[in-house]
Amino acid sequence: MPTKESAKTHPARGTAKIWTEEERAAMQESARERKASSRRGPDEERAEGEREIRDKIAAMPEPDRTMAERIHALVADTAPVLVPRTYYGMPAYARDGKVICFFKPASKFKVRYATFEFQPDASIDDGDMWAVSFAVNKLTSGVEARLAELVKKAVR
Repeated sequence: MPTKESAKTHPARGTAKIWTEEERAAMQESARERKASSRRGPDEERAEGEREIRDKIAAMPEPDRTMAERIHALVADTAPVLVPRTYYGMPAYARDGKVICFFKPASKFKVRYATFEFQPDASIDDGDMWAVSFAVNKLTSGVEARLAELVKKAVR
C-alpha cells in the first residue's frame, strides 16, 4: 500500500505542494488549541480564551493589530454571550463550544485584505443565499455598525 508523501514538492515528479507553510502552521495551531481546550473547565474557558486572543492580537503586525483590537471590543460589547477563543490561531468567538465567528488577519495567509467570517452555527441566514465571509480593508463607523449587526444576528 503506498504511503502518503510529504506536502513538499517531490523533485523527481514535480508535484505541487498540497498545503502552504501558513496553512500547515494554522493546522498545527488548531491541534494545540483543541488539546489545551479539552483540559479546561467552563469557568477557565472565557479567561483563558481572552488571554489567548490578546496574545495573538499583540503579535499581529499593523494594520491587522488595530483592526483586530477594535473587532474584539465590538464582538465583546455586541454579544457578551460569545466566549473568546482562538481558531486556527485567529481570534474567534464561540457559543456552546462551537465557533460562531472569527477574524482572519491579512498577514496570517499573506493576502491583501483581512476577513471577518461566520461559521454554519451563526444564524445569519438571509433567504436562499447569504454571505459568510466579509473582506475588511478599513474599519469605518459604517463597517463597524454592519459587523455589529451581523454579530447580533448570528447569536439570536
